[in-house]
Amino acid sequence: MATLELYSKGASVWIPDPDAVWVSAQLLQDYAHGDKHLLLQLSNGKEIQYPVGSPPDLPPLGNPDILEGENDLTALSFLHEPAVLHNLRVRFLDYSSIYTYCGIVLVAINPYEQLHIYGEEVIDAYSGQDMADMEPHIFSVAEEAYRTMTREEKNQSIIISGESGSGKTVSAKFTMRYFAVVGGAAQQTSVEDRVLASNPIMESIGNAKTTRNDNSSRFGKYIEIGFGRKGDIIGAKMRTYLLEKSRVVFQASAERNYHIFYQLCASRELPEMRCLKLDAPERFRYTSQGGEMQIPGADDLSDLECTRNAFTVLGVQPHQQMELFRVLSAVLHLGNVNIQASGRSSDRSYIEADDRALAVFSKLLGVEGPQMAHWLCHRRLAVGGEMLVKPRTGQQAAEARDALAKHIYGQLFTWTVQRLNSALRTQRGQSRSFIGVLDIYGFETFDRNSFEQFCINYANEKLQQQFNRHVFHLEQEEYLREELAWSRIEFIDNQLCINLIEGQLGLFDLLDEECRMPKGSDESWVRKLYDQHLSSKPQQHFQKPRMSNSAFIVLHFADTVQYECEGFLDKNRGTVFEELVNILKASQSELVAELFQQQDVDVSTVANGSVRSGKRATREHRLTVGFQFRQSLQMLMDTLNSTTPHYVRCIKPNDLKEAFIFDPKRTVQQLRACGVLETIRISAAGYPSRWTYEEFFSRYRVLLRGPQSQEQAQASCRRTLPQVISDPDQYCFGKTKVFFRAGQVALLERLRAERLRVAAVTIQSRVRGWLSRIRYTRILWATVTIQRHCRGALARRLALILRFTKAALVIQRTYRMVVVRRLFLMIRQATVTIQAFTRGKLARRRYRQLVAERAAVLLQARVRGWLARQAYRRVRAAVVFMQCCVRRRAARRELLQLKTEARSVERYRELNKGMEVKLMQLQLRADQEARESASLRETLCTEREAASSELEALRVRIQRLEGQKHEKPQPCPDISEKEVEKRRRAQEKAAQEILQLTQELQTLQREKESFDKERQELSARLLEQEKAQEECVHQAVSQASAALRVELDEERRKHQGLLREFTRLEQRYDNLREMSLLTERTNGHRRTDSSLSLEPLSPSPTALSPQCLTPLSLSPFPSAFPSPEEVRRVTGTSPCLERRLPFWSSETPMDALMEKMDVPKAVKMGGEDLALAYDAVRVANKSVCRLSPLTHSFWRLLAFLESQLHNHRSQWEEEQEALRRQLRQTISGASSAAPRQRLSRDPRSLYNSQKHIRTNKQELQELLEARELECVKLRRELKALRNTVSLRRRLTQDPPSALTPETLSCPSRPQSASVTGLLECRKRDETKLMKNLITDIRVDSALSLPPGLPASVLFLCVRQADCSRDQAHARSLCSAAVTAVKAALKKHSNNTDMTSLWLKNACVLHDLLTQHSLKQTHDSSDLVPLTTDLSDLIRALSDLCIQAYQQLLSITETHLQNIIGTAALPTMLVEQAFQQLTYLISASVLNSLLLRKDMCCWTRGIQIRYNVSLLEEWLRSRDLQAGGAVAPLEPLIQAAQLLQTGKKTEAEAKALVQTCTALSSQQIVKILTLYTPHSDLEERVTLNFIRTVQGLLKGRDGQPPQLLMDVRRVFPVTFPDLPPAALRAEQLVIPDSLKISFLRRA
Repeated sequence: MATLELYSKGASVWIPDPDAVWVSAQLLQDYAHGDKHLLLQLSNGKEIQYPVGSPPDLPPLGNPDILEGENDLTALSFLHEPAVLHNLRVRFLDYSSIYTYCGIVLVAINPYEQLHIYGEEVIDAYSGQDMADMEPHIFSVAEEAYRTMTREEKNQSIIISGESGSGKTVSAKFTMRYFAVVGGAAQQTSVEDRVLASNPIMESIGNAKTTRNDNSSRFGKYIEIGFGRKGDIIGAKMRTYLLEKSRVVFQASAERNYHIFYQLCASRELPEMRCLKLDAPERFRYTSQGGEMQIPGADDLSDLECTRNAFTVLGVQPHQQMELFRVLSAVLHLGNVNIQASGRSSDRSYIEADDRALAVFSKLLGVEGPQMAHWLCHRRLAVGGEMLVKPRTGQQAAEARDALAKHIYGQLFTWTVQRLNSALRTQRGQSRSFIGVLDIYGFETFDRNSFEQFCINYANEKLQQQFNRHVFHLEQEEYLREELAWSRIEFIDNQLCINLIEGQLGLFDLLDEECRMPKGSDESWVRKLYDQHLSSKPQQHFQKPRMSNSAFIVLHFADTVQYECEGFLDKNRGTVFEELVNILKASQSELVAELFQQQDVDVSTVANGSVRSGKRATREHRLTVGFQFRQSLQMLMDTLNSTTPHYVRCIKPNDLKEAFIFDPKRTVQQLRACGVLETIRISAAGYPSRWTYEEFFSRYRVLLRGPQSQEQAQASCRRTLPQVISDPDQYCFGKTKVFFRAGQVALLERLRAERLRVAAVTIQSRVRGWLSRIRYTRILWATVTIQRHCRGALARRLALILRFTKAALVIQRTYRMVVVRRLFLMIRQATVTIQAFTRGKLARRRYRQLVAERAAVLLQARVRGWLARQAYRRVRAAVVFMQCCVRRRAARRELLQLKTEARSVERYRELNKGMEVKLMQLQLRADQEARESASLRETLCTEREAASSELEALRVRIQRLEGQKHEKPQPCPDISEKEVEKRRRAQEKAAQEILQLTQELQTLQREKESFDKERQELSARLLEQEKAQEECVHQAVSQASAALRVELDEERRKHQGLLREFTRLEQRYDNLREMSLLTERTNGHRRTDSSLSLEPLSPSPTALSPQCLTPLSLSPFPSAFPSPEEVRRVTGTSPCLERRLPFWSSETPMDALMEKMDVPKAVKMGGEDLALAYDAVRVANKSVCRLSPLTHSFWRLLAFLESQLHNHRSQWEEEQEALRRQLRQTISGASSAAPRQRLSRDPRSLYNSQKHIRTNKQELQELLEARELECVKLRRELKALRNTVSLRRRLTQDPPSALTPETLSCPSRPQSASVTGLLECRKRDETKLMKNLITDIRVDSALSLPPGLPASVLFLCVRQADCSRDQAHARSLCSAAVTAVKAALKKHSNNTDMTSLWLKNACVLHDLLTQHSLKQTHDSSDLVPLTTDLSDLIRALSDLCIQAYQQLLSITETHLQNIIGTAALPTMLVEQAFQQLTYLISASVLNSLLLRKDMCCWTRGIQIRYNVSLLEEWLRSRDLQAGGAVAPLEPLIQAAQLLQTGKKTEAEAKALVQTCTALSSQQIVKILTLYTPHSDLEERVTLNFIRTVQGLLKGRDGQPPQLLMDVRRVFPVTFPDLPPAALRAEQLVIPDSLKISFLRRA
């Protein structure tokens, strides 16, 4: 119990609660010794009186707030049950952390949700890290075991326990996956695959759905993973314990049988499964008893496919898999065998001869049906030396049938485990050490507990004893290491309970004895238990139920369990009759016969059971299931005791299987059962709190006295601590640490807080005194100043009073005289005034009455008018509102209709069709407008000519008249007055016509000027519109180009990913081939000639050369071997496998296979070994082997489609260009014809014409945009088809000639011109050239070469062979170069200089071949193209460049050194490489930040930001930021800012969310959760602040679900396009060290 001084006012305590188990309360007053009650206040504000009888009855104290959410329970100041429960609840619900340390134990709470914390990036983050530095995780325990094994070379064990549904199987799978990743080679080999492949097999045959778990393991398993000297996995071995065979024949309600039965029923429609005669699971007795046929979220059909793939990986042939499925199907059919009772008292039984289930069972197992039916209903007895056959009752026959089914399944389970062990057995020598993973059932207690629960709880008793002793041993080692004077820690030892179960005359001994009795029964066994353990030798762990005589109670360490004795003897015997076993031994099936071969009397080789024969003596010597289980458990304990154990305790938070729901009752029950609380109790019994002297000095230096320095921390602690804690038993000094009892850290925290409070009060008193003195001085000065001003004011006021008194006397005298005179005047005036007012009042009264009457009439008129107007406005407003609603509804309906039409594809089609019609109408309208404009021009010209001719005639006539007038000035006397008048009138008329014509001419001139002005304005507007439309088109083209560029980058990334996967598969193939060769070489009966060598051959075109990169060439086997699917189909449907699969017995395909694999004939493998190797490699190359070779006709079809797409594209381009020309012509024609048409039209027609032209232009523009969109779409389709065609060309073995450039390109090849300055390489020197120039060149010599010299030499040789018309030699040189560069890259896989050198040469050779290819030289007349088609080799070179780049990144990421510039790489490649490296730095640091609590603090944020700023400055100084090298650092920069910003108010939360845009929501919350203050000036981030941030982050979309960044992400590389160079041999400086002087200049 903690110190009583801690029970003071404000302290937090825990009190029991019936619902929440423990609730928190706060003390409202100090506790004094002798008080009978504590005044407490609950969290809901309720005050209660807690009874206290004595100090031991005080409630447990709560831990300080600084320890809330600790990742290690042993770091808590108060170690007790409520503290543990509260800490687990806070981490699970508030922090979403399912893992918590408890000393050496990892507590894992099942979240019932898929969490993204198990990816490869998490494995990389935990690999090589210390367990204490990282957040709790299952990978941390696995890494600790792996590091301890490699460092100390000692075997390790990981013990995973917990009740059903707590996540034991998942934890074991993730542990094995971690070992497979960190213990594998650079390229994962088949051993790791096989270790991981054992999981789905064991889950299918050993797991089932229960009421507590959908995937419950119904057996225990211990997997030993063997490791070699280098820490790589070289083998594994599995041991199983106590399979629940009773589930095969019986399932409780809402439970299922084993998964494999339902998987087979779900796949009954597959062709190969039809021979099993399966039906729905509801039709079988063994699968329908529980009523649950399906598991939500599970697919039995896909699970069976995974199981079959796992069998294939482990080397189980398809026909053997079908044999296995036949046996399992036979078990289902056996359950449907109908056994009927007969006889008078039903003492006999029989099975009908035509029973379909028995017939199918017999056919599947290859046994005699009548014999099986006979011995199921009869048994053989030995009486007096004679053998008698006695019939069975119906109940006995049914029990014999169920016993046979359980025995068959148990034997099959054992055979499967043995096969897995043989497949997992090491093939590379003896394992140096191993790590064992124990996935075993936890403590179980149900309403009805039977034999299985008894064995399970017995195993947990043994494991708990081992766990307690190990924890005590570690505690003892810690005290001895620190040289402490300590007393022995007492802990609860359950040895008495174990003795009760396994001791002499214990429960197992009496059970075995009763099983040997002829007439032993469960009731007699229970009576013996009562007599032995209650009467003769009473046991404190054994009790008898009050209300039952057929049960017993055992007091286990975790709980008290009552066992029902019914069925104990039958389950312990586990027998099946010998007659039935003999029938199965004679089966025609090899697998069935193998399962039931004759076994020795030692039944240790028989799994979990024995065989009953007619001889009682033989039966009595059989070993029982309980005895076998004790033996296997003892072996397990011996193994665990010889290893270093690591413990994982899985907790089930609730029984509803819902995500992140915490049930405290269920959790406490499991914590008590799994031993976590016992660990805490053992730790609390000693010194649970431990501080190094430096940490203690840094934290509690305020309590220390005397001189203080960091160097004298230990001396200061030893000198001062006795003065602080008076009881010396509460602490102890070690060599490097100071140890405290439970509660003393809380006491020190209180004393420290008190000392800091006293210091704060002292500082506050001094400051307040100083502030008071300052305030007093200021008040005194203000008082004196106020007094001085007040006295002056009083003196001035007295002087004023004296002056006012004298003046008042004068005023009084004058005033009295004035008052008397004014009184007289006032009286007289008042009389007059009264009279006037009286008369005026009467007159005004009459006037007001008249005014009031007039105002009333006016007000009534105004009010009535106002009311009428108001009514009118309301009516009008209502009408307007109704109209608005109706119009709005119609508008919405029309808008919805328009939106629907806009979305529909038919609308686009109608628009496209309408565009064509509109185009035709536009063309017709343009023609009509042109004809009208022509006719109008002709009419205008005619009118102009007529007017001009008439005007000219009038002018001539006027001139003539004027001439006559001048010639005859005197009128003739004989002219009459009428003629004179007539002439005068004619002259006036002519003058008027002239004036009118002049005015018309001026009017026409003005109209012409106005029309010209309008035409110029329209032309300007049209030009502006054209410019705007051109800008829109250019913007659309830019957007389409950007989208195409993004798609191109994505395709390039996918292609490079496929290439990387192909490289990995090729490496795996090489590893498998070397392994198979090594295996054959080590076999004793097949010796290999010593002259043969297994070294790789010299570089030459092989089956894996670039010219053969096809699906069949990628596979290491020839086409003579069919796919595994075909083998499985043939073996499942045809009884004659030899006829359908002749290749297994043929030697010619085998020889071809071995030759293709480069295996010497002297070390060739046998057919069975080769088949096993084929199955293993088939899985590795599964993604490639699925592609079948395309036929010749199909390639022609693809070529035809590609040509059609080309033609279609050209047609669309021509049509687009025609539309553009037509648009320009229409615009220009309209602009030129507009002025002429306007001469004869009015302004309204001019406006209509302009509007019509705009409409036509808009329609044409829309049509043009639609055509351009269609063209873009066709380009994308053509691009996708090109990618598909190119990919399939690469993956096809023999591409047909229809796809060669000769057939795809119509024009003939140009003749090769004479080219000089080449190098000639003869065919016999080809291998020598590759050897001296590429493969065998020394590193120093290679680095001294000019950049790109080997590539230049190779290109000149290829060019010379091409000019000599030797195409085969040119292709051979290119192929050999590719193969040699591959070999060089593989040889120097860890050398950055050589990798960058061959990357440079591969890029140079690729550029040279591409620039001189036929496709690239069509547009250039300077370069002479190559006549040889090297397109496939150019693609192989491109893939080789990508492979070299990825290898360079892999090496550079490992070393992180600035060693890229040796081979003078292009700047673009350097920028991309540094982008990848900065991403690696950012991802690695951010992942460490998210997993390490010590990294999440303010000081670390400053350090990270400073280092990143230096890196940014370095990158910018070298102009590398343009290539994206700085962008990957943004998440790390924002994480550093997150650590430095404030984290208290809502405004800071909003600023934080707006700033951290590159971080995901999970990452932000994780950093806030892990933030740890390193000084008292900081505070932890509150839960309210974290919840506020989570609420603000809910609006974010499109974020990845994973927490960590993928450190293995590789950006796609883009190689620069270099300009073609004129390369000649005279320009090359070839050093003599290359030894290629045999090349001749050509």
